[in-house]
Amino acid sequence: MKVESARHLNTYGSAGARLIPAFAPNWGFFLDIDGTLVDLAERPDAVRVDAALQTILRRLLEVTSGAVALISGRPIADVDRLFAPLRLPVAGQHGLERRDAAGNIHVHAAPADRLRSAAAMLARLTAEFPELVFEDKRTALAVHYRRAPSLAPYVDSVMRGLLAELGSGFELLSGKMLIEIKLGGKDKGTAIAEFMRENPFRGREPVFIGDDVTDEYGFALVNGLHGHAVKVGAGATRARWRLADAAAVRAWLTAYAEQHSTARASGQP
Repeated sequence: MKVESARHLNTYGSAGARLIPAFAPNWGFFLDIDGTLVDLAERPDAVRVDAALQTILRRLLEVTSGAVALISGRPIADVDRLFAPLRLPVAGQHGLERRDAAGNIHVHAAPADRLRSAAAMLARLTAEFPELVFEDKRTALAVHYRRAPSLAPYVDSVMRGLLAELGSGFELLSGKMLIEIKLGGKDKGTAIAEFMRENPFRGREPVFIGDDVTDEYGFALVNGLHGHAVKVGAGATRARWRLADAAAVRAWLTAYAEQHSTARASGQP
């Protein structure tokens, strides 16, 4: 997917600046997790969600009548452990699985048996190179090389070889310091589109905030719906807006919740 260089993007830095885009009461929020709501860590299991973020999300749920969903490459079970006891609508594994606002689970099943030999190969690879992190999601396989950037070309070569052996139906997805093999045809954009056909998101203006190349599918979908795509950090993007880092994202969401809590209390729409 081609990503255009970002031009005329406005930044809301951690120290504060004008809120961009202008807030509107009919927004529905779609939020990436790693690198967006929380800072990236060397390992996925090293990430922690603090009480302050839990409070921000609860307030956001309240002012949007529940129109807040997490859009992640993590499995739903992993997201739930991370945010417990809070359970939000969530799309996991880049849209391969999704829990709607009513609590129903939708799964776009991958032929997981075809992934088992590839998973065994990657387990051996990461045993040989312990600085690599293998994430077996059962229906997708990811290798993180954040602790060994020099191994990126080797990891890419191995993953492309495994993709060729798996045959049709799978695709390679590159993110920040990781490469993943996943079922083709589903991504963060298709997940947001599914949410937008359901309550409480139906009829709302979508806002998607993400930081990675994998979020560009969601940015493209939201742009097409005349919503607001917000890129976190540097890099070329399709998003029209930009926030500096996870701290800026939290500050921006807090400001939105505060403004609309005040509006509700005063009886404004």
